[in-house]
Amino acid sequence: MSKNFELLQRASNEREIVLVPERHASPISVKGNGKSDRNGTGLNLDRLGREECLRLVQRIFLQQTGECPRAVVFAGVDQGNGCSRACVSAAEMLAGNTPGSVCVVDANFRSPALPRLFGVTNQRGLTDAMFQGGPIRNFARQLQPENLWLLSCGSPLADFGGLILSERLKSLVSGLRKEFDHVLIDAPPLSQYADTITLGQLTDGVVLVVEANSTRRGAALNATQNLRAARIQVLGAILNKRTYPIPDSLYQRL
Repeated sequence: MSKNFELLQRASNEREIVLVPERHASPISVKGNGKSDRNGTGLNLDRLGREECLRLVQRIFLQQTGECPRAVVFAGVDQGNGCSRACVSAAEMLAGNTPGSVCVVDANFRSPALPRLFGVTNQRGLTDAMFQGGPIRNFARQLQPENLWLLSCGSPLADFGGLILSERLKSLVSGLRKEFDHVLIDAPPLSQYADTITLGQLTDGVVLVVEANSTRRGAALNATQNLRAARIQVLGAILNKRTYPIPDSLYQRL
């Protein structure tokens, strides 16, 4: 049995990772098929990884009976888990299935990836908005569909740690909530930096991205424990590059 499958079973029992369950409700359209789309994104998420994103968008954003999360952080447990691609994929699916505005934010200052995935350049963005002020949309780039926006990380800075802990970031996240209906934030890996903890405390929760046959069991469980110790809600998890189905019985136990 796969170590990652054992991890999912254990996490299910201990309620440490909340997988995104498949719901039988109105289907939503899935833009793209792994090839480049109108935004130029060569989304190389595997098919099962995209299915995980589809379930996540349905569960978190589209099927809530009450007030749904509006600002959500995407974070991989380790570097290279496919977090940025998962964040982009979820943002495009959400924008294609809701009339509300969707802004995807690149907050991985040390290794920004979103402009490249969207096929655009990293011009003015997050850091510029914090230091220059003015309407946030002036620093964001409108994509396709027209309700999808990208706020890149912006101009490079020497002290990323100080930026993450600054009041400017808190004010900017608050401004993003006011300006856009949905905000999806791509954050650095949890195993390397504390940025996600800070971002998670400013938003409605975190989605973990785990890579099959790569992410260590202990690292994933430690990440969820750290998030919950900081009183951050774990909204779901995407298991990328899995080669086996996850039984419905496991989803139903969550």
